[in-house]
Amino acid sequence: MNTPPAFSFLVCLRLLLAVLPLPGQNLLKHDHQLSSPLTSNLRLKEGLWLLDNNIDPYTGGSFHHSPLLLSVFSTIVPPLPIIWAISDAVGAWALLRIWRARQGLLSQKGTRSNVENLITSVYLLNPYLLLPSLALSTSTFENTLILLALMFASQGKVSSALLAIAFAVHLTPSSILLLLPIFMILVSSPVSHLASPRPFHGNLKRIPFLFGEFTLYWLVLVGAACIITGGSWSWVRASWGATLTLPDLTPNPGLWWYFFTEMFDHFRPFFLMVFSVHLVIYILPICIKFQHDPLYAAFLLIGVLGTFKAYLTLADPGLFLSMISIFPEVHGYFRHPIITTLLHLHAALLLPLQHVLWVSEGRGNANFYYAASLVMGMAGGAGLVDACWAGMRIAVGDAKGWAEEKVDGEKGEGKGKVVWWEVVQQ
Repeated sequence: MNTPPAFSFLVCLRLLLAVLPLPGQNLLKHDHQLSSPLTSNLRLKEGLWLLDNNIDPYTGGSFHHSPLLLSVFSTIVPPLPIIWAISDAVGAWALLRIWRARQGLLSQKGTRSNVENLITSVYLLNPYLLLPSLALSTSTFENTLILLALMFASQGKVSSALLAIAFAVHLTPSSILLLLPIFMILVSSPVSHLASPRPFHGNLKRIPFLFGEFTLYWLVLVGAACIITGGSWSWVRASWGATLTLPDLTPNPGLWWYFFTEMFDHFRPFFLMVFSVHLVIYILPICIKFQHDPLYAAFLLIGVLGTFKAYLTLADPGLFLSMISIFPEVHGYFRHPIITTLLHLHAALLLPLQHVLWVSEGRGNANFYYAASLVMGMAGGAGLVDACWAGMRIAVGDAKGWAEEKVDGEKGEGKGKVVWWEVVQQ
């Protein structure tokens, strides 16, 4: 496998962090910014202990992980930190392969070391991804599965891509947002067409067959989960239902928890429906607008999840921020990159500070922490809007540059205004 120098070095460093005992790792496991009730390592260990003692982990209402994770960590491998380090390495490798597929580069030659070193570093050194991984949050596995699905789709490997996204949807149902853009990548191409938009040219007749194959894989995973739990369906409500009903209002960097803490029970079902549908409404507009570049559409939907997900952790916006590195063509068209960066920096400083003031010191209240969560939401929203703007602005920028060149060439003929008006009309 041909990898850039930074990849081997950073993977070795990440494995070293997994092997060496870290003094503050227990604090990281208890940090609500790094893991949620659905991804917490402490909850996972509790479920494994209950399973070992022949107690149904899903009866107490505190365990929300998938039965597949229970089976893997109880029979195949224990939940050791090295597993999370390997998952990080696989995620970085998948992001690298997505970049190569997008650029039309072969895996063994024609690589660009400097760019690939940057892509690898942005993923493995991203604190939004590194800290949840050190906290042994299962969101690391979710991100890796999403990147594997996009990688296989970019390479045209249909079955592998659909199996990876089926696993991701099984672990976190909100990943269903990425299903349509993955279908679009499979029937078209991951190559960048942002600068030259055109109607979707893929074979739409294949999508029902792709959906059927995805459904088959997903049903197999559901059947395996039911077999693991002894034929019980209680895991469905505890695992998937938690995303829709929000039973655990543990604070997190997201926007849901405080809203439903203050919500009257009479209005709760309605607003749960509104918040859930709000995620879904982005799928078609983004996929239609960026039909010429479905990989960029998938990137934007990952940004939607990183802003509005029910049980948000820093790993969710972290994946969106790391994926910016594989779209260098839009970097010059970002409108407010400094503001977005400062918002993320502000949120990264405020969240732990307000959490300590509220939970540890007792000198604040929930409003303090939720104010920091709102700053994080603003940072995610600003990055998402800026990415949408850049993805659309790049095409207009090319047309304007072409028009200015043509105008300069025809100054002596007095046709400048006519040429510019033709471009504006187009």
